[in-house]
Amino acid sequence: MRIITSVILTAGLLVSPAYAFSKKAEPQKWVIIHAGSLLSDARKAALLERSIVIKGKKIISIRKGYITASDIKAKSFTKGNPVKIVNLKTKFVMAGMIDSHTHITGELSPNRRLKSITETEADNAIEGVRYARRTLLAGFTTIRNVGGPRNAVNALRRGINKGYIMGPRILTAGLTISPLGGHGDQNGYHDQIFSKPHSGICNGADDCRRAVRDQIKYGADVIKYVATGGVLSKTATGTGQQFTDAEQRAIVQTAHSMGRKVAAHAHGKGGIEAALRAGVDSIEHGSFLDKKTTKLFKKTGAYLVPTLLAGKTVVALANTPGYFIPAVAAKARAVGPVMTRAFNTAYKGGVKIAFGTDSGVSVHGTNGEELILMVNAGMSEKDVLISATISAADLMGLSKVIGTIEKGKDADIIASNKDPLKDMKTLLKPSFVMARGRIAH
Repeated sequence: MRIITSVILTAGLLVSPAYAFSKKAEPQKWVIIHAGSLLSDARKAALLERSIVIKGKKIISIRKGYITASDIKAKSFTKGNPVKIVNLKTKFVMAGMIDSHTHITGELSPNRRLKSITETEADNAIEGVRYARRTLLAGFTTIRNVGGPRNAVNALRRGINKGYIMGPRILTAGLTISPLGGHGDQNGYHDQIFSKPHSGICNGADDCRRAVRDQIKYGADVIKYVATGGVLSKTATGTGQQFTDAEQRAIVQTAHSMGRKVAAHAHGKGGIEAALRAGVDSIEHGSFLDKKTTKLFKKTGAYLVPTLLAGKTVVALANTPGYFIPAVAAKARAVGPVMTRAFNTAYKGGVKIAFGTDSGVSVHGTNGEELILMVNAGMSEKDVLISATISAADLMGLSKVIGTIEKGKDADIIASNKDPLKDMKTLLKPSFVMARGRIAH
């Protein structure tokens, strides 16, 4: 009875007007956006004075000049169903950005360990409403959530899809696949607090197949596993390989056989290369990769999701007295500073790069800071925008739906006051956000 009551209360809170799309933000039958500068495809040059015609959540066409309602000839258009004109004639308009690495239902804090034993997945879902809204208003219309409380993320995804709440499209990995005692396990707690491992914990190839299938059974769009140790796990187990080669092959093969891509958290060089050999679709972080590793990336075709913002964040927190336990602080100081070098090596080596922040480690809504860090690390502004639109869409298997502004794709569109190809900081505060035809800001 308590579980049913909790679900009902959670559902009521999810549709709270404070976080719902306003009436103004409901999808219009027809919308015309007048774009002063339009970057319809980040690989190409921006176009001047274009009109984007949208019906419901889909882009119908892109026209030269600034058209009006009288220029639309469609059987479903009537005078009783007015066209909404959005004036972005002084703005730079582009496709909504995509964050390939988030943890949307939580955020790093000094009392994170206490919260993990005093709060429920219902609390996580409520927090997720707040963070999803922040993320969308920051210009990120799609995210990939690579690990978190499964029921909370699934509820959040459903609420967004139904239009109850404001947030980005979510692809979720469910629970992180981890070896017992590894980076994705609940380490450092008394055994009576977490008496049994969650369903993503596995040992041996057969058990790892079971863990993958369990995530897919409960709605995972992608599988995420920890190929190596990590910074924030409360144990001094380093950042080297944790799963065996056989276990990693079992994870990847099982996921691929069931139509799911695989993301591997990996810091140490040996663990990165083992994951690449296993056939993963993306390496998350890649902190200690080198030139030899880049050749393996190119051979397998895997993406790197760099998460430079996470590296910057954990170094700052490691230098804050008492924030981390000594084992975590030591890992943060070792990993954070090398991530920029690894990213630069990968970029120069021709590795495919998809934008990702690890938001949840960093503050939700500050995702755009990763764009600036990537530029500062040596990536061109053009390639940064490609990574945050076209490449991230490809990694997620959504290239037919998002990543560019073109006929037939979802109307995920943002605008900035300046040209980000000249000043990337302008994307820290988008002046307009539309997600699947709904105006959020």
